[in-house]
Amino acid sequence: MQPFRILIVDDHAHAREGIREILEEFEDFLIIGEAKNGKEAIQLTEQLLPDIILMDIQMPEMDGLEATKRIKLQFPAVKIVMITVSDDITDLFDALKKGAQGYLLKNIQSDQWVEHLRAFALDEVPMSKEIAFQILKEFPQKKALSRENIPLSTRELELLQLVAKGLSNKEISKALFISENTVKSHLKNILSKLHLDNRVQLTSYAFQQGLVD
Repeated sequence: MQPFRILIVDDHAHAREGIREILEEFEDFLIIGEAKNGKEAIQLTEQLLPDIILMDIQMPEMDGLEATKRIKLQFPAVKIVMITVSDDITDLFDALKKGAQGYLLKNIQSDQWVEHLRAFALDEVPMSKEIAFQILKEFPQKKALSRENIPLSTRELELLQLVAKGLSNKEISKALFISENTVKSHLKNILSKLHLDNRVQLTSYAFQQGLVD
């Protein structure tokens, strides 16, 4: 398998260096560029087309939230993982709504850090309880929609409901008696049909449409 091509975006040189040192030990990650603000991140994304962007939130000129929004509009296939020292759920939730795949805290151990990043790269990260709670707060009133207006098959609807309940790919495969590869394939199709980027957006959609009990 080809290594995941990584773009690091952080306004602190020592932070970029620290991330580079962690990832250079692993053959499945290849660092192809570094940027120090959101504007540079957009420019380098256009030039290099990375698989994954590690994006800091607070940066001068253009912050990570705005850069994430612009990059996902132009390059929806690029995965963006926010890197932050703070687990302020408001900022992180905002980033996820703008299309980021998830977030990594800078202060966790490097082996855990790489394990989480690998899971993001492979679309295997279930939603955290904190993010699920934030979605519940945002959509307290369910708006029931006729199933006929939802462009998903019965199986895809089942899978969407399990994603919205916070299940991982492995748990979904067991619940539906299908392989994890089949789960990934279904998820890719669902995201494409609904023009969404990640599990958080899928869960928000499920709540908005009254699909979750």
